[in-house]
Amino acid sequence: MSTSTSLRTALIGVTLAATALIPLQGTALAAQPGANTAAPSAASASSVAGIEDATALALARSLADPAWSREVRRAALAADSVGLGELTGGATAAAGQGLAARIAGADRGVAAAKGLGDGAGPLLRLGLADASMRNRLASGSAPLVAAAPSDDDGASTFTAYDSRGVAHELSSDRAPGRPVYLVDVDGSKAVAEGLKVIDRALRSKGLNTPAPAAGPDTLAATSGIDTTRIDSVRISDDEEPFFKGDAEIFTLVTGFGKDGKPRVDTVEMPYLNKADTTYYPSQVLVNWSNYKYDMADAVMMEDDGDTNYQALAKAIVTVLLTITDQGAYIPLADALLDAIPTNWWTDDPDYVDSWYTLARNSSGKRDGAAGNGWMSVSPYHVPEL
Repeated sequence: MSTSTSLRTALIGVTLAATALIPLQGTALAAQPGANTAAPSAASASSVAGIEDATALALARSLADPAWSREVRRAALAADSVGLGELTGGATAAAGQGLAARIAGADRGVAAAKGLGDGAGPLLRLGLADASMRNRLASGSAPLVAAAPSDDDGASTFTAYDSRGVAHELSSDRAPGRPVYLVDVDGSKAVAEGLKVIDRALRSKGLNTPAPAAGPDTLAATSGIDTTRIDSVRISDDEEPFFKGDAEIFTLVTGFGKDGKPRVDTVEMPYLNKADTTYYPSQVLVNWSNYKYDMADAVMMEDDGDTNYQALAKAIVTVLLTITDQGAYIPLADALLDAIPTNWWTDDPDYVDSWYTLARNSSGKRDGAAGNGWMSVSPYHVPEL
């Protein structure tokens, strides 16, 4: 996938023409009791995509219970998305209660696949693929269930399942005439937990420890801190399939710390979730009290669903520990990008853009090096209380 198509368009609110369902030939997956109903998928069963697909099939089959199907319908109509663990944990219908343990296991599997550990909590959620489906769902139209695709850019179809376990091939660029539930990962929660993983790994190696406190005779001790603030930011994107949800963006700021070691600070950007939209966050990007030199780099990335934060943290730490301070600022963005596993650059949207040599006094619009976005920045002094 090209970096210009890395961001996802809105899950809710896209109005597109309906198209007919196309059943997959010979895929009546639940034709016989006890038959193997595993969905045909290229994804590993232990990958995020594989877990989402298996969960979508299990949920679809469970909707054969009318009482449970009504519970799910009410939840899907009441909110844009609902946690599957919460939904099955509070189920009154037998089918929902029977699915709870499986969903809990799937949540643990997703956390492991993303390198988040057990503390991440429930991550899988459910929502309608498009807002235009609400009326059909409310009127009783039988829904399909699909895993939200992430890395299949260029694929013209994706697979959804009905309550018999039968697979249906749907067009990727047009909303179907039948409601579709999408199973995906709560990206905002995954990013927040993932950045904690990165921070812990960096801190354990001294790569983002807090700067030493200023002494009583130091001006900084009484005058606050200097920062670089994002006044506005915009990311470009090409057309995406109708089912793509909001992007989950974060930025890694890197430079040399006060101790002369390479330093990385993580910046969560939960507001930056749609392409071709200008945001005005007034968000601090760089805290200069953490840096030795008056320059830093920024690398913006997206959690596409299969991002493994533990692997990313390990790769970053391994590369940065080989770099030493030469007595002058050198850009570290390239080293950071070189640390990213090779597969992230092939049909994968994780990298968004990068900004080199942001200075303490940088002001105005700065275009990203990859041409996928821009940000307007300004110096911002934070006074001490």
